[in-house]
Amino acid sequence: MDRTLRAFYPHQVLLLPPSLDDWLPEDHLTRFVADLVDEVLEDVLFGSQH
Repeated sequence: MDRTLRAFYPHQVLLLPPSLDDWLPEDHLTRFVADLVDEVLEDVLFGSQH
């Protein structure tokens, strides 16, 4: 099995960028899923107000 090793930066402060906005394009599927999960959690926690 091939393994890919990533570069090691000993002075790197963060593992991930501070915001996904720095990483993901505006139309990325992850943004849709995150919004959907937020809506579902809001309905579960606070009840549907529709």
